[in-house]
Amino acid sequence: MEQYTGSRILVEALIVQGVDTIFGYPGGAVLNIYDELYKHQDRIRHILVSHEQYAAHAADGYARATGKTGVCLATSGPGATNLVTGIATAYMDSVPVVAITGNVSTDLLGKDSFQEVDIAGITMPVVKHNWIVKDVADLAEIVREAFLVAQSGRPGPVLIDIPKDITANKTDISSLFADSKVMKERAVRLAGRESRVLYTNDDIQHAVNLITSAKRPVIYAGGGVILSNASDELREFAERIDAPVALSLMALGAMPSGHRLFTGMIGMHGTVASNKAVQNSDLLITVGARFSDRVTSRVHDFAKNAKILQFDIDRAEINKNISTAAHVAGDLKPILRKVLESLPASFRNEWGGAVQLWKEHTPKAHHLKTTLHPRFVIGTVANRLETGGTAEAQPPIIVTDVGQHQMWTAQFYPLNRPRSFLTSGGLGTMGFGLGAALGAKIACPDRPVVLFTGDGSFRMNCGELATFSAYGLGILIVILNNHVLGMVRQWQTLFYEKRFSNTVLNRPPDFVMLAEAYGAAGYRAADKDSFTAALTAALLDIAGGKTALIDAQIDSNEVVLPMVPGGKPIDEQIM
Repeated sequence: MEQYTGSRILVEALIVQGVDTIFGYPGGAVLNIYDELYKHQDRIRHILVSHEQYAAHAADGYARATGKTGVCLATSGPGATNLVTGIATAYMDSVPVVAITGNVSTDLLGKDSFQEVDIAGITMPVVKHNWIVKDVADLAEIVREAFLVAQSGRPGPVLIDIPKDITANKTDISSLFADSKVMKERAVRLAGRESRVLYTNDDIQHAVNLITSAKRPVIYAGGGVILSNASDELREFAERIDAPVALSLMALGAMPSGHRLFTGMIGMHGTVASNKAVQNSDLLITVGARFSDRVTSRVHDFAKNAKILQFDIDRAEINKNISTAAHVAGDLKPILRKVLESLPASFRNEWGGAVQLWKEHTPKAHHLKTTLHPRFVIGTVANRLETGGTAEAQPPIIVTDVGQHQMWTAQFYPLNRPRSFLTSGGLGTMGFGLGAALGAKIACPDRPVVLFTGDGSFRMNCGELATFSAYGLGILIVILNNHVLGMVRQWQTLFYEKRFSNTVLNRPPDFVMLAEAYGAAGYRAADKDSFTAALTAALLDIAGGKTALIDAQIDSNEVVLPMVPGGKPIDEQIM
């Protein structure tokens, strides 16, 4: 039987898993792997990023946009530790990513060797599982196991650490084609109890009984709806019971923004309609959401008049933050189908016109006549991309970094499709956006990709512009540039008597000149006319495969409203 090196086994095993793209950065401990990637570049594509953190974010964006597992690769030591923020970002948002790191040879492990870190120990809290490969004969099976764990149950990142001698050692290629029942059973165990069907028919019936007896039901849906590909079921369920639907940040796009039952985002920066509906409900049906503190605020006042019915694939999330009256644990798509099969054909509730009246409440800040308002910027982009193209135009993918611009995008952009809004929710990672946009554009080259970012976030990842230029990838970057760390400044304004400690960014670079230095097109806009003209030019650039950046100058005092102050009930909003 022919023998392959560990590096060849790794490449072949990834191809067997359907991997077509790896995001990475080379180094000494992974030279054997990179040599093998060079030999097989016609079979698997490697995207060279500018920093390992953005390899992880790119793999994350690739996975969010497609539902497939993203893959990133880094060398040992600092290369491996640079992946950690990206891995943690994927972990908090339940994104399937396989991170592969090199390490020193097995005989040097644990000896503080050059560029050695215990990356398995470091990442243990932020992965579903990790492996250190000690025998090349185990490598192919570990790769199969890693992909199964990443995708099973509640998805999430995993890590494979491969010492350098393992990449050079040879083994029988039969390991590539083994189909180990033991491995599959072990992978299911590693993936956690959430990978099994946990609910019974009695659970379904109990849920149906609660729903049919409710007078003011509300659906609170989270990112699990998108991960389970259950957006159609969510919409059908909402229409069947005629219930308002409030979405978490991670679920935006799971319900069309123009749907009559959609009330908007819930929580700290949620809409009046969503927050009041939840607080006035008698049954809160929670679908694929984990009751984050940014949603619940003061827990003991959250939906205090409602019974809680929770559907979730992860048993550990049930009764963790909020006590439930009933729950159904398992994959949302079949759960919702079974519930629909058991529900009556139609419902009547007691909401009347209350929810619609709440939907008309918008903060005054949304209507300010400033020179260039975020609502105008985001709305103008949406109008051009969502309705200005031909019928054959591909729907855009919208990406954000973290901060005020993220919330404005969630509020003002009409998000109508799942897997079209990519943002860091749980970890709130500034610098996520450009890497995630890279992954999305590689995954979906025919779709426009737009990154809304802030000047603070963009400073953290701007070097990745080199990657877009090198590969001829055209994306639109819109910097909502207020020359401050906007969200932190907003808190300083409201709660720290305007003591703006280290949040003013009146410093270089000039973003337009920076874009041009990296081979991108750069435009500056300070009013509506100049923004409209810049957008027209930028869209022509990206259509030709050139990244375009618009530096949109907005007022430093713009704020994100509504806002629930920390520790207040979610219906006590600053408007």
